[in-house]
Amino acid sequence: MRSRALRSTRPAHRRTAAAAALLTLSAGLAACSSGSTPGDDSPGGAENVPGGSQAADPVDPVRLTTSFPDPAAVPIDAPVTVSATGGDLSDVRVTSAVGPVEGRVEGGTWTSTTRLEPGTDYRIAASATRSDGEAVERTRSFRTVDLTLDELTYPSVAPLDGETVGIGMPVVVTFDLPVTDRALFEKHMTVTTTPAQKGSWYWMSDREAHFRPARYWKAGTDVSVDLDLNSLPAGNGIYGQESRRIDFQIGDAHVYRVDAQTHQMRVFSNGELLRTLPITTGKPGFTTRSGVKVIMEKFESRRMNSETVGINRNSPEAYDIDDVRWAMRVTNSGEFIHAAPWSVGSQGYANVSHGCTGLSTADAGWLYAMSRRGDVVEYTGTDRPMTLENGYGDWNLDPAAWKQGSALS
Repeated sequence: MRSRALRSTRPAHRRTAAAAALLTLSAGLAACSSGSTPGDDSPGGAENVPGGSQAADPVDPVRLTTSFPDPAAVPIDAPVTVSATGGDLSDVRVTSAVGPVEGRVEGGTWTSTTRLEPGTDYRIAASATRSDGEAVERTRSFRTVDLTLDELTYPSVAPLDGETVGIGMPVVVTFDLPVTDRALFEKHMTVTTTPAQKGSWYWMSDREAHFRPARYWKAGTDVSVDLDLNSLPAGNGIYGQESRRIDFQIGDAHVYRVDAQTHQMRVFSNGELLRTLPITTGKPGFTTRSGVKVIMEKFESRRMNSETVGINRNSPEAYDIDDVRWAMRVTNSGEFIHAAPWSVGSQGYANVSHGCTGLSTADAGWLYAMSRRGDVVEYTGTDRPMTLENGYGDWNLDPAAWKQGSALS
């Protein structure tokens, strides 16, 4: 009872003094926090005006919003978007050690227009105008997901950059991993020519695509191949490993016409008949294929062994010749044009080879010297047809059938 009586009888002036001290401390704290923090979007506290003070209207801070939830593992198969709250976005720059990412601002959102590189650190620098008219900049960083070689398909291209080839040479793109989304890839595989010639892609398989015009290339054509495939999704978790740009030229129009019935080869260059050469082609059981073939590769000297074309070493048809001169491949299955001095007596008269086209050493050397990869060899006179996939058999399809092989047809 004593203590309660003592608390209830405390003098009133002591409570008043304590309250006054508390008000003084609060006023001091308010004065200490009135300024803006450097770099903060919030406005200053009190604004001094004549006749008193007036609080400024609140200004919302500018904050960035991006399309990726995890900045440490950003996927590469979707565009990056950047938007802002608390201000109007005016510019966005996304940079990395491998180069900038292009994009544009529309409707208050920046969207990337070029693809990202896997396993790469990126920095976003965004400019915006705050509601009070002040320009501010905000930054963010992110890293794209890492991909292994088992998730990347590499495009090898023929011809080679800077190569001069014949009028029958297709553009051949070979992938080391399968492309499931062929249509998407084909949209990013562009061939331009001067003079202009219409053509299209044909998918031999999910690992190989060829491009050719409707007819043989025009002599002297400049061709540019642009494969914009880097980071492009190929399907099944696989992406394009690299973009490629290849420029090559078409040389003179060389067309060699082989008749297996007359045992002759007529050699044309730009429409002019240069020479008619006696030849021999495949004997019964080893018939040379008729149709359009293209020179695929050349060898000054090549070993030819019958086992590589399925003839057993113990067969009476077996052969193993170390130094076959002036050999030019025209099929995957083993047909060549080459010097065959052992059959000169039959050249021009009979077919005695195992499928190759044999000439004298002098004639083969002359033809070899003028030929290049992509030159056309048109075979007639046999009942065994050339097939599309046996080398560069592209020209054995008419233009309408060829276009059906496009993923976009």
